[in-house]
This record gives sequence, structure tokens and C-alpha cells, in this order.
Amino acid sequence: MGAMDEGLRRLRGGPYVCPHCRLPQDRVATLEHEWVLLEPEVEVPAHLVPAGHRWITLSDGRVALYGVCPPDGSQRCRIEHRLACAQQPLPDLWPWLTALREENARASERRTDAEPPRLPEVWPDAG
Repeated sequence: MGAMDEGLRRLRGGPYVCPHCRLPQDRVATLEHEWVLLEPEVEVPAHLVPAGHRWITLSDGRVALYGVCPPDGSQRCRIEHRLACAQQPLPDLWPWLTALREENARASERRTDAEPPRLPEVWPDAG
């Protein structure tokens, strides 16, 4: 076995088991010489995944975060297992949306109306 084969074997990582759900996950090397645990055998269209969570597989088997917005419509990416793990809370993918939802919840609690407003029977034309 040559030095090239040895290097590739170290990069592969291999399967790991999630301590939360006990399902397999792929341990993959990143460009930053770290490891990330990805959902095995799942590649999704990159435009469906927030920029900070798109892992693109490179030709040498490593992965890199893909933050281009908007991504190419044909680009596919992998996601971290923690996003798909049913036993872990979903991270705050869009902080601005979470803040908006929290403010709407507070605004809803502040309302003093006894009944919700009624919708009009006939909607006016948009033109």
C-alpha cells in the first residue's frame, strides 16, 4: 500500500453511531482538517438547505461548507446528521424568523380582543 492509499484511508473516516438515536452517521473529513458527522447516503438540492449547513463533497472525499447564495439549481449537498436526528432539537436555522415568531407570540398574548376579527364576506378587487 502506497502513501496515497494510506492518506485516503485516513480521510474516509467511516460509519459512526449517533449516541442519541443510535442510527449510523458518516464521519467525513473537512477542508479545515476537522471531522463532521453527516447523514449517510442523503444528498439534497442545495437550494433547500440554509447556506451555513450545505456540505459539498469534493473530489478527494472531503467536504466543505457551501455558502453561495443562491446556489446553482443543480447543486446537491449533504447535511449534518444532527439536523435529521429525531432525538435532538432542531437548531435555529433562521434566527430572524425565530425572532419574528417570538414577537408574534408576544403580540398575540397582548391582544385584548374577545373574538378574532371576522373575514369579509366579499373581498375587494386587487386592481
